[in-house]
Amino acid sequence: MQGVLSGFAVIAVVIGVGYVLGRRGRLGTQGSEVLTTLAFHVASPALLFTTLARADLSVVFSGRLLVTALSTAAVAGVFVAVGAVRRWGVGRTTIGALCAGYVNSGNLGIPIAVYVLGDASLMAPVLLFQLVGVTPVALTILDLTTTGEKGPLWRRLLTPLRNPVAVGSLAGVVVSATGVEVPGPVMDPVTLIGNMAVPAVLLAFGISLRGSTLPLRGGERGAVLLAVALKSFVQPAVAWALAAGVFGLRGAQLLDVVVTSALPAAQNLFTYASRYRVGETLAREAILVSTVLSVPVLVVVAALLG
Repeated sequence: MQGVLSGFAVIAVVIGVGYVLGRRGRLGTQGSEVLTTLAFHVASPALLFTTLARADLSVVFSGRLLVTALSTAAVAGVFVAVGAVRRWGVGRTTIGALCAGYVNSGNLGIPIAVYVLGDASLMAPVLLFQLVGVTPVALTILDLTTTGEKGPLWRRLLTPLRNPVAVGSLAGVVVSATGVEVPGPVMDPVTLIGNMAVPAVLLAFGISLRGSTLPLRGGERGAVLLAVALKSFVQPAVAWALAAGVFGLRGAQLLDVVVTSALPAAQNLFTYASRYRVGETLAREAILVSTVLSVPVLVVVAALLG
């Protein structure tokens, strides 16, 4: 239980600092936007590059990762189907689908992996899957639908290569796959810049809460409730059913995949929503509510399967 509470405590403190900064206006009226831009264009690509450049890509082919991928696809597919029926729009539906299945595997998942699962490397598969598989696809959709980009097919197919987050992720994978040793004078400043990513995202999220209405009271209530229900309850249930019933996982391996799927929506989804100016309220409220709900959910999962 210590890992669950420790991970959430760290996040809550940093978000709280951001909220206080927003209330006092210390960073001006554009503070949240500046931090979001910094995270999206500079810090997050640097963090993703250094993380993936040092990762073992063989973990991508693990059975546990397949459970995570299938459960993610299942809940995202449900949100997309409902979004299509309700005509929420491609951009908004994309953000909602991410909130339904994209877990906080970094700044929350890693400490929980250390204290609950006993091994931080267990978060590597889902981290790689989300950064290399989900993120480039989602950001490409947002690029093509929120900017109204037209032009030849080859230009649209190269959209991921013009997105800084996708470029950072893909560059890290290339370095890891080829075994290239990045010199210290190059890697060290990139690492230092990347260390700004998580604090910047959390502070921007905290600032954005200033003046916001309470969750689930605005026009996004239905979409937020759907995303949170899928993220907090359906995804871990689907992961458990697949892991135990289809792949025959037991013990620590079963606990690993269910805990991973029960993590809340990642804070960097708010960065993406802010960057493309679509679904910002949906992302903010879904992240906040799923983070609060994930505390009892993770405690129950750890108690039942631990």
